[in-house]
Amino acid sequence: MPETLIPADVRHRLKGLSLIARRAVGDRGIGLHASHSRGTGLEFAQYRPYEFGDEPRQIDWKLYARSDRFFVREAERESPVALWILLDASASMAQADARRAGFSRLDAGKGLVAALAELALAQGDRFAFAALRDTGLALTRPASGTRHRDRLHLDLHGLAAAGAFPGEAGLAPLWERIGQRDLVVIVSDWFDPACLDLARRLSAAGREVLGIQILTIGERDFDYDGGYRFRDPETGEEVLGDGAALRAEYLGRFGAAQASLHAALDAAGVRHAELVLDQPLDTPLQRLLGRTGNRAGGE
Repeated sequence: MPETLIPADVRHRLKGLSLIARRAVGDRGIGLHASHSRGTGLEFAQYRPYEFGDEPRQIDWKLYARSDRFFVREAERESPVALWILLDASASMAQADARRAGFSRLDAGKGLVAALAELALAQGDRFAFAALRDTGLALTRPASGTRHRDRLHLDLHGLAAAGAFPGEAGLAPLWERIGQRDLVVIVSDWFDPACLDLARRLSAAGREVLGIQILTIGERDFDYDGGYRFRDPETGEEVLGDGAALRAEYLGRFGAAQASLHAALDAAGVRHAELVLDQPLDTPLQRLLGRTGNRAGGE
């Protein structure tokens, strides 16, 4: 099953990449060091809300008596920090190109999620996944191992793009789970301002955030001729126009919007890269995680 999401040539090139969490460990891969993460032994670190699967002995029953809520005591131990992979699963991610109608933004996003999980698995890091849409977050808790990887692949195969990007209230569960030392990768088309707000808030809260933008060929080149009906998949709004006549204006406005997004990400300290659907799947990973990709900005 893992091979169905990651092409063989991409899988081979992943061997030259390492996950980087600068704020947590400087310039070393997050699984290649002894770092503090939370477990059940050694020195007490903090409380967190109880999650299904936690051992009952970890529950602080005195705190439960005072608050009527279950909290788990976490302690610091030597083990890898966690990688959080956040995939935009809103309706706009279903967009594909006419020349490759069966391969959408979401399909590319699933491949990137799988590739990032493979990197974490190879380094011995825990990894977690969340699908972002306003119909509800699909969350998996941080864990490691091949069984966790296979469960992730099952979740990805069943995931469809729908609804809108979640608002602040819908994203609340993430703030309870993403640790201060964790590495966060957001995969999206980045067209919804709420996605940028999420990246800014995570970065401002001390999390290391990487951004990957997925674009269609049409969005990059606007290679349309003749009359077209352009439709927003999330709002349903439609615009009729001639592709060739609109091309110059579109490319100018799209370029300005991209420059504004990149400037905002740079200002927030979010390293970023983009993938267009006619490029190899690992293009943004090579830029962000390769030997020449560890710089402050992105595209």
